Amino acid sequence: MDKEKILIVDDEKEIRDLIDIYLRNEGYDTLKASDGMEALNILNNNDVQLIILDVMMPKLDGIQACMKIREEKNTPIIMLSAKSEDMDKIMGLTTGADDYITKPFNPLELIARVKSQLRRYIKLNNNASYKTKDFIEIDDLTINTETHEVIVEGKLVRLTPREFEILELLARNRGKVFSIENIYESVWKESFIQSDNTVMVHIRKIREKTEADPRKPRYIKTVWGVGYKIEK
Repeated sequence: MDKEKILIVDDEKEIRDLIDIYLRNEGYDTLKASDGMEALNILNNNDVQLIILDVMMPKLDGIQACMKIREEKNTPIIMLSAKSEDMDKIMGLTTGADDYITKPFNPLELIARVKSQLRRYIKLNNNASYKTKDFIEIDDLTINTETHEVIVEGKLVRLTPREFEILELLARNRGKVFSIENIYESVWKESFIQSDNTVMVHIRKIREKTEADPRKPRYIKTVWGVGYKIEK
């Protein structure tokens, strides 16, 4: 079986090399880029299963690069940043990142997050358990659980792996109300932190991509004080 290939994007050589050592020790293949433009060129010519992307870089920063990547690819993206403010985290996730870690970071924690993202990505795309029911249809929205594609009114909508998981979770359980905590622990497989608004950010992005008017959603409904659901 081919090794998963991971693209490391950071303008600091020491950090690129450090991450490279840890990833290779875990058996992954790696590619390295020093800025967003170089990363996009590499992605155009290589099949990559995960991207580790720094926020602050010359030429094309991580936020802009992430948005460019999301125009065409659903490859998992872990953002790196020296800033830990909530707005930075929200900005990173809003642009399509799947996870976020602040510098300085423990390399072992980064590796754990890489493994988690790769497991989720491979499961969504290849695992037979996701192919037992290939299509979920809700009015003009169609979810293909085999190809990981979402079609709205005949047009392909590109969701990140996390966004897709949330939509599929709600779509497979139509009529059931999921709290923010339920969604987070089902999708992220981690304990929920009360002040974390990651789920709300992802719901907003799903609505922006699937709804004609995100302020009046047809698909994911808000149950005030409880959570979210897709009606039967």
